[in-house]
Amino acid sequence: MTWIFRITSGLLGDLHADLSRPHKFAAERVAFLSCRMAKLANGGGLLLAHSIHTVADKDYERSMTMGALVGSGGFRKVLQYSYGNDVSIFHVHRHEHSGRPMFSTIDVSESAKFVLDFFKVRPQRPHGTLVLSHDSIYGHVWRTSKSKPQRIDRFTVLGHHLTDDLLG
Repeated sequence: MTWIFRITSGLLGDLHADLSRPHKFAAERVAFLSCRMAKLANGGGLLLAHSIHTVADKDYERSMTMGALVGSGGFRKVLQYSYGNDVSIFHVHRHEHSGRPMFSTIDVSESAKFVLDFFKVRPQRPHGTLVLSHDSIYGHVWRTSKSKPQRIDRFTVLGHHLTDDLLG
């Protein structure tokens, strides 16, 4: 079973810009990506990043153990979007280095809890988590609420958004 994740370079750039914004007390930013999916013949899927859902400053909660803690308001907004738009949801954060990122122990334990909430509004869609570095991406996808997370096998960053300047 193969999982492929595709995102445009423009959307990835916007995601990095959002994750780079400073916060009054959170040590890092979190965002969500909504995705569409196409099934692959081997039972896996092609995940297509669709749009970014930023977490508002007021939706962060203070934490002594996590770089960023999103409160229920931040999750509720993206869950409502998923419910109304039939999309998969991916939780995204960034580790501040270059090279292949990996999930920390706390990333793994917390995502196992909150990803299950995504299935409450869209049980038929896969959901997951991504961690970025400055030049790479790593991620897990859950096919169902009962399944174990699977590593996303391949990430592809696609082209550039066309603008009037590029169209001539």
